[in-house]
Amino acid sequence: MRLSHPTLWAVQALFACAVVFLATAWAADPPRKSDGLTDVVQWDNYTLFLHNQRMFLYSGEFHTFRLPVRELWLDVFQKMVAAGLNGVSIYIHWGLTNPAPGVFDFDDWRALQPMFDAAKLAGIFITLRPGPYINAETTAGGLALWSTSLVEGDVRVNSTTWNAAYQPYVSKIIEVTKPNQVTEGGPVLLLQIDNEYSQTPASHAEYFADLESQYRTNGIVVPLTYNDPGERMQFVNGTGAPDLYGLDFYPNNFNCTPGPDWNPVPTNFHQYHLATAPDRPFYLPEFQGGTNDYWGGPGYERCRERVGADFADVYYKNNWASNAKMQSVYMFYGGTSWGGITYPGAYTSYDYAGAIKETRLLWEKYDEMKRQGLFIRSSPSFHKTDWIGDTNQTHNGIPEVSISGQDAENAFGTYLRNPDTGTRFVIVRQLNGTSIDNISFKLTVASSRGSLTIPEYAPSIALNGRQSKVILVDYPFGASGSVLYSTAPVFFAGTIGKRDVLFIYGDADQSHEVSLALSGHGTRVNSGRIRYNTARGGFTTISVLSQPGSKGLLTLWDSPSQLILFADTATATTFWAPAVRNPTRNTVPGLETFWQFGTNTTVLVGGPYLVRNASLEDGGRTLAVRGDLNASVPLTVVAPESVRTVTFNGKRASVRSSSEGVLVGRLEVNPDIKRVKIPKLSGWRFADSLPEVKDGFDDSAWIVADHTSTNITIKPAFGDGRVLYGCDYGFCENNIFWRGHFNATGTETGANLTINGGTAFAASVWLNDVLLNTVSDFSATGETNAFFAFPSSALRPGQDNVLTVLQDHMGNDEGQNQKSDRGIRGFALVGGVGNFSTWRVQGKLGGYTAYPDKVRGVLNEGGLFAEREGWHLPGFPTGSSSPAKFTSRELSSGLPGGRAGVGFFVTQMRLDVPQGLDASFSFEFDGGAQKTGEPYRALLFVNGWKFGKRVGNVGPQARFPVPPGILNHHGSNTIAVALWALEDTPVHPTLELVLEGVFDGGVGLIAVNNPGWTPR
Repeated sequence: MRLSHPTLWAVQALFACAVVFLATAWAADPPRKSDGLTDVVQWDNYTLFLHNQRMFLYSGEFHTFRLPVRELWLDVFQKMVAAGLNGVSIYIHWGLTNPAPGVFDFDDWRALQPMFDAAKLAGIFITLRPGPYINAETTAGGLALWSTSLVEGDVRVNSTTWNAAYQPYVSKIIEVTKPNQVTEGGPVLLLQIDNEYSQTPASHAEYFADLESQYRTNGIVVPLTYNDPGERMQFVNGTGAPDLYGLDFYPNNFNCTPGPDWNPVPTNFHQYHLATAPDRPFYLPEFQGGTNDYWGGPGYERCRERVGADFADVYYKNNWASNAKMQSVYMFYGGTSWGGITYPGAYTSYDYAGAIKETRLLWEKYDEMKRQGLFIRSSPSFHKTDWIGDTNQTHNGIPEVSISGQDAENAFGTYLRNPDTGTRFVIVRQLNGTSIDNISFKLTVASSRGSLTIPEYAPSIALNGRQSKVILVDYPFGASGSVLYSTAPVFFAGTIGKRDVLFIYGDADQSHEVSLALSGHGTRVNSGRIRYNTARGGFTTISVLSQPGSKGLLTLWDSPSQLILFADTATATTFWAPAVRNPTRNTVPGLETFWQFGTNTTVLVGGPYLVRNASLEDGGRTLAVRGDLNASVPLTVVAPESVRTVTFNGKRASVRSSSEGVLVGRLEVNPDIKRVKIPKLSGWRFADSLPEVKDGFDDSAWIVADHTSTNITIKPAFGDGRVLYGCDYGFCENNIFWRGHFNATGTETGANLTINGGTAFAASVWLNDVLLNTVSDFSATGETNAFFAFPSSALRPGQDNVLTVLQDHMGNDEGQNQKSDRGIRGFALVGGVGNFSTWRVQGKLGGYTAYPDKVRGVLNEGGLFAEREGWHLPGFPTGSSSPAKFTSRELSSGLPGGRAGVGFFVTQMRLDVPQGLDASFSFEFDGGAQKTGEPYRALLFVNGWKFGKRVGNVGPQARFPVPPGILNHHGSNTIAVALWALEDTPVHPTLELVLEGVFDGGVGLIAVNNPGWTPR
């Protein structure tokens, strides 16, 4: 049906006059503030300003060290930008980049410049968080492990030894970061000072002040920030306070066991902001984006139930309702805590139930965050709002707003208003935000047309359980579009080509309504779901009626000047709005790829699994789209009117014109995605990896453990004065061996040992070649005191006897015990000679000063014999002539004789993933069973990288993703497993390769950097 709207321009003129009147009725912007070093980045009480443009910072956390393949950083950045994010928060790990005093390693996957370059290419701003302390569920919270042993007294205080330890590292951070600040056309927008601390005692605040001074006096001019763990009002003002204060908040805590159970939705954030930093934007530098799981926990699939898409819908919009205009979720992509990165409370996977899975696959939470991100990007009027009131104001209600209807008492609303445009935003959810009931109600709200009760024609505003919506009033879009009100959420609003485009969406089992001024001569959709009513002042009210199960895109209005679209939520989510590089006179040099600061040109692309970017070519006649497909899909494109051709990943797509500026067609997926073969892991080679308990083993080259003092906080519990802490001898991670020698008289009855390895550690103890016992502890202390009785048959009177302890170092604690006492905290020989003559210790080859594998880095290897010899590296000889005496033995056979010990299994596997595909693989133990009850620990090595620790009798992790670049998708791979059987019980682990997903697309060629074995 084609209609004319001759009065529309008059209506729009009147609407514009009303907006101008409203704008002049409110005060101008408050004075801006800056750090006094640059005006490129400023702020007021609403938002940041960058190059004089107000910006809503919508950010997510990603740690490049948890994805040690540089080419894949762009993959994550592009996925973040595709979801509408304009910021990424990144921790830098001091311990990985400064492995020993005076030694700095910013090479390979530790490099910062490739990270900055990838962010700039993707068009995403960086909040850099270089610590020195980062927490992040990392060993010692990211501190250089050597500092936990060498620094006298406390860390993170204003002291001579602590300053001498961290300041050279910060100097290196400054050196690389300085030319990459936004003031220089780079992506670094903000820099955080340390992390989650207290301002008292004074030495804490003075440390912060010293750190800030080092940045400021050496060229860091962007604002400095802080994140406060909870509403503690630390570093708001006073000594050590940075420019911008931020609140760190995790409302659902870190326990996935309750599954979908939620904690109450916070309602005091706005009041807290007014009480702390009302002259600065309300900043949430860490808001819950997921949760970490723990040893023996329920696993990340259960975590996703607790912090999934519905969590993001309710809690993130609750942050908006608190007038937060700077938000970063932790984590957006978690990655992998490979090697010795993790702290004791977490296992290898750092999936975190983030919006992007550890496998780099997307899921429903990503979809919700994309819907939110594109709304924020589309809505400049939302970037500056005053908080007017909420339902908590029980005496007087919300000014200008009331809720009515059958479920009014169960609805909660917050009213925000833009003081310039008069745009109103009412953010609604259920009064009990955790409720799973469905409710409906109507809303009465002030507008430029007087008081409105909405919806006018549809039955009500509906909220399903755990759902939140933003109700819009007087909402401008595009060049001249105006919405009087909408109960349907906005997916996209803006200008594409010559047309103002509004794309709204909603669940099919609910009714929705929008009232807006339609422009030009156009057509309406002919659908039984849609009702058109001409309302007051020439606005047209369009009602979309409930039709459960209905899917698809509906064109509500199509004219040369305006396009109005509606889709169900699932269909809307298949659309993308990539920024199209199109420099204008306002483009900021260096920021050409950034939305708002480099370009305001965009298109809509519906259908693909992912759209990474798009460009206009051939004089604007061709839209070149790059992205990912996992299946053949229908294609819908809304583009400038000049576009006639569409290419996807360089191949021309079959499209036809549906209307002016709208092209439809189909994208055919590369058939090679069905040809990715998954090889079986077989032909294993085996060798014993526990010579340390054999007769005649020579430990003379090991370090003698004879220190009598330590800087580690908790001192030894008992012994003869010698300190047996691994880090004091250079061994601060992974497996560590201790060998205590004594000349037996024959009357020794045992040894009393206190062994500390951190939560979920294990330690096996042998007398000579006889296993005495294996102990473990799952408490926060991670320590066990036990008596290890000596069988008389194992004791050798008149000879040198050796007590061998193999311990699993689970990482140093975070928080107040970063200087963790890992090792043997107490020892006593009971009976006989009464004491040990010599203790020797061995961890990874070379310790932290001379470890040989500089590419994989300081935390990759541990002290197992196989690791020290390099058996895990590609190219180590495992043939029959190998000095390691490898033989054929399947992994599922376990160790010979079913005895306790350590064995090493290795096999070769070839992959041949067709070029142009992005595949995601994982290695799965024991058919995916979280725990089998079998008492074993296994280390998974892929081409020399330690990418998994499996604990068969604890769990929960059985599946270990390994990214391309570590895994060679186009050649041979060396797969190895170090199997530690904890008891004299047969164990039968299995391992297979699993294909998580395969996509036609990706970021292109991924380099493989897996140095091979050389004699050690």
